[in-house]
Amino acid sequence: MSTRTFEQVSIDQVQAYWDHRPCNIRHSTKPIGTREYFDDVEGRKYFIEPHIPRFAEFPRWREKRVLEVGCGIGTDTINFARQGASVTAMDLSEKSLEIARKRSEVYDVGERIRFFQGSAEQLEQVVLPEPFDLIYSFGVIHHTPHPDRVLAQLRNYVRPGTTLKVMVYHKYSWKVFWILMTYGKGQFWRLKELVARYSEAETGCPVTYSYSRSELRDLMERSGFRVKQIRAEHIFPYRISDYVQYRYIKKWYFRWMPEPLFHALEMLLGWHLCVTAEAT
Repeated sequence: MSTRTFEQVSIDQVQAYWDHRPCNIRHSTKPIGTREYFDDVEGRKYFIEPHIPRFAEFPRWREKRVLEVGCGIGTDTINFARQGASVTAMDLSEKSLEIARKRSEVYDVGERIRFFQGSAEQLEQVVLPEPFDLIYSFGVIHHTPHPDRVLAQLRNYVRPGTTLKVMVYHKYSWKVFWILMTYGKGQFWRLKELVARYSEAETGCPVTYSYSRSELRDLMERSGFRVKQIRAEHIFPYRISDYVQYRYIKKWYFRWMPEPLFHALEMLLGWHLCVTAEAT
């Protein structure tokens, strides 16, 4: 990665990475595709990232039209549908979509969801342009070579007042500092490469951008969206060696930290920058 830019990475490389290991696929040891598996995945995801339901506001979109860009294996997708939304969900990874479709069948919400496969950078070639009430994309556009192209595409799916909710990674976060010190041994000049390599559970993600608050605001506004709120959320406090064994034991310096202090730290140095914006 150090010898080329993210812009030079092909969409095929990104797809191959996520097809090999879809996000959250190992959140359960139960057989993939069973109700028990999907219940486990959802429970673990929202236990570790409890800000997601608050950010998504699933009940708010009842009887509304939701476009989810980068649905993965469908955890949030199914919760929008459960709450009565009509959901159009797309993803680059065919493997992820296969699991998401199965999830919709298991929870009997398939009639409320349309699934599409393709690149968000060429969204209008995948999903017929039409206006939506909500466009939702959690942890997706920072993994594509040209995030600005995705946002430009999204303009084809809005009307005045359409809400856009996006999560991208935070450049000035605890996670970035931890990656720099743990894997980079302080070699800050390698930071872009290090963040890409170690941003996800499976190392070697082809593309991982991270943003400051001001950079994210500028990206949104250049793309024609008015920013209403940007919040930093989520510091992962658990020991990885235990977490992969489905044990939740906090690192010693978080174990003794008062909860109010921990949440204040998340608001300052959280890994997830969650932006709510509106189409103008």
